[in-house]
Amino acid sequence: MFNEIGRKIIHLLILLVLVVYAAIEAQAGKQIALLFLVGLLAFFLFLEYLRLELGWKMPFFSLFIRPKEHNRMYGVIFFLSAAIICLAVFDTAIALAALLMTTFGDMAAAIFGKKYGSTLIFKNKTIVGFSAGLITNVLVAIIIAFTTSLNIYIPLIMALTAAVIETLADELDDNLLVPVFAGLVGQILILL
Repeated sequence: MFNEIGRKIIHLLILLVLVVYAAIEAQAGKQIALLFLVGLLAFFLFLEYLRLELGWKMPFFSLFIRPKEHNRMYGVIFFLSAAIICLAVFDTAIALAALLMTTFGDMAAAIFGKKYGSTLIFKNKTIVGFSAGLITNVLVAIIIAFTTSLNIYIPLIMALTAAVIETLADELDDNLLVPVFAGLVGQILILL
């Protein structure tokens, strides 16, 4: 449980990146802000090269790498990739909702699912984890709807999409799948 909480704290730290992105965008524009994210992604890809290709052990982050990530890329690569895609392609409210659902929904699903879940619904995913993730995503949806001009039904449908994708993702990385699919659904709903 300690490692899971540590991984989720790293997820929260990634939110600081979104705050820095917003500050850069406000000062220098969207393209410069996206370049900042791409630069950050390149930095983490370099670290992953050192870790995966050259066998370098990262002193702090190695404590929080899941067993299935020992021989493949760490989730931060997928989250940064998803953030770049979402912020470049989707409306800001949709991108923000998708990324926040990924962060907080995943956190709630993992912590509550591991601590209280026993009834499996898909592979290693539990009903408790799915429910916790869905409830958290709905809370994010409500906050996004009330702080933006987004119709409440759009982030609510995104919340359900995010929870389902989170539950069905096992081998593929949910840090990429959840925001891309939830954001895509939200953007399509806006266009309809």
